[in-house]
Amino acid sequence: MRIINLGEKNSVLNNFIAEIRDHTIQKDRMRFRRNLERIGEIFAYEISKTLVYTEKNVQTPLGIATCKTMDEELVIGSIMRAGLPLHNGLLNFFDKSQNAFIAAYRKYGKDNKFTIQIEYASSPAVEGKVLILADTMLATGSSVVLAYEKLCVESHPAITHIVCPVASKDGIEYLSKRLPHSSTTLWVGAIDEELTIKAYIVPGLGDAGDLAYGSKH
Repeated sequence: MRIINLGEKNSVLNNFIAEIRDHTIQKDRMRFRRNLERIGEIFAYEISKTLVYTEKNVQTPLGIATCKTMDEELVIGSIMRAGLPLHNGLLNFFDKSQNAFIAAYRKYGKDNKFTIQIEYASSPAVEGKVLILADTMLATGSSVVLAYEKLCVESHPAITHIVCPVASKDGIEYLSKRLPHSSTTLWVGAIDEELTIKAYIVPGLGDAGDLAYGSKH
């Protein structure tokens, strides 16, 4: 699996990552969602550089222009709720994409142990297409792997891009062992060293779903 950390280079992405981490700025939910959307747009632009383009002639008012356009079929899949603002950013750039949505949550048992439960998934066929699977945070990696497996029960993408703005080293290692190596790229904006006993990323940013849409019972 190829890993691309955009945060290693200086760009405005790092400003947006800093703001979604900042506990003071986080209090503005609209700003938090908009920052995630802008992060999604940056990832979409970078992913666009890896896609296949073909030349086509475009009729202008004054003549014919030869342009290179992206003609690949894309499916953008997001893990709800936290992935929704990120999904919007990706879709702003890849506006002709088909869309998939996966509802996943942590079901806790004894001693803070949990399993990932997937209750709902809505997706077009991904066979032969470019799949972009987005989640705001990559902690253990279990949600992303289960979402990928859910989307690929009956068909398989030609290429998969995983977009996770903030990731843990443990989560990256988990994905590396369980997703197709040659056709998968993981895009991150920051990599954090630590997971707590409850599998929260440190320093991380907190609960992205709650920060974007309010606390849950």
